[in-house]
Amino acid sequence: MEKEKYSEKSLSVDGDLAAKMMARRSFLQYTGAGVAAATLIMAGCKKDGNTIMDDDGVDLGSGDIGILNYAYALEQLEAAFYLQIVATPYSGISADEKAYFVDVSRHEVAHREFFKNALGDKAIPGLEVNFSSIDFTSRDSVLATAKAFEDLGVSAYNGAGQLLESADYLLLAGKIVSVEARHAAYIRDLIQCGTFANSDVVDANGLDVVRTPAEVLAIAGTYIKTKINASNLPTT
Repeated sequence: MEKEKYSEKSLSVDGDLAAKMMARRSFLQYTGAGVAAATLIMAGCKKDGNTIMDDDGVDLGSGDIGILNYAYALEQLEAAFYLQIVATPYSGISADEKAYFVDVSRHEVAHREFFKNALGDKAIPGLEVNFSSIDFTSRDSVLATAKAFEDLGVSAYNGAGQLLESADYLLLAGKIVSVEARHAAYIRDLIQCGTFANSDVVDANGLDVVRTPAEVLAIAGTYIKTKINASNLPTT
């Protein structure tokens, strides 16, 4: 069966719909992250130029703006993935699983829209994703990919948090990563009960795995067709 490639544009949700989604009550409450996002948006970003795209790809930028664009790129990927699951549920999906994926798609769309609005004209453009390696008709394929994305997202926020200078931005990242971790735990239990936080994602000190932006983008690159330039991101 030929797999289709879906672009961020084709799977986007407009601002009004995203607002309505966030207004609904779901099993993972999100009000805290909404407050943090509002703080971030009010803090604003200096409008000293637009995101650069050249032969090296879409430049995420530097400093805190670069880290926020990095998070925005990952949220675009996750939002597109979960929206596709909702649009084309896998064979045999249960009512509970479908409801879960609807909730998570709303969370990820909200994350994506928060970063887009906060970054303003410093935001990178919509990225084109490539899900041709995922069989959306298969529960095993979808859950395995969801597990990989959620684990990657948690490790990405854990690694990026220490690179942020703004306390407001760090607060937002901390709230979002807690939601991503709950997604990851639930997906792991769907695959195998009791594996919500095993040695794959928790180290010998009982801490979540941490990945650098370079490590994360190398993994995520399998599913992102748009070339990304992260060379200007902070490393310490």
